[in-house]
Amino acid sequence: MSERLLWPSPEPLWQACPAAVAAGQAPALSGPWRLLLLGDGSPTRHLQSLTGLPVEVEVIAMAADVDPGAEAPVEVAELEPPLLRRQVWLRCGDDTLAWAESWWNQRQAECHLAQRSQPIWRSLTAGRAELYREVDGLALVRAPGLAAGFGYPGPYWSRHYRFFRGGSELTVIREVFSPRLQAWLGPAAASP
Repeated sequence: MSERLLWPSPEPLWQACPAAVAAGQAPALSGPWRLLLLGDGSPTRHLQSLTGLPVEVEVIAMAADVDPGAEAPVEVAELEPPLLRRQVWLRCGDDTLAWAESWWNQRQAECHLAQRSQPIWRSLTAGRAELYREVDGLALVRAPGLAAGFGYPGPYWSRHYRFFRGGSELTVIREVFSPRLQAWLGPAAASP
């Protein structure tokens, strides 16, 4: 595991109500951004499709998280301790397009994250194993550490979701997306 310290989770400035997220509603977002943030597809595959470049993962930190506290999505409480948190940058070529953190039961992490620099989606679907993704949250966040990595000031759009396998919760993942994605998706804000 990485000796580097975990970063604080981004601070939400606004959060969608759970019912709106479940219904796929985000009237403040344009259609392409709504698909990215509320769709149940793989963001690493979306980033690769948009840019035409492979997604590279840089692990920032991977460490025990004995007290995720209030900064973690509430769904993290459903994971069996001891917990591990992993934080990464997602890059396509020279562009840093997303930052992500995930919470895992430590035993599950050892099983599924053997290749730490591989996107989670690729690790979890090896051998064509079935996987179900449920988007639980949408937020506009700020995090000073992300401005340097993205090269853009915040706030940033974020979502969190859970992966399930065989009806059991496997992990909770939060992703924060760079405004640089507007080059491919257009403005995030919906037109009036």
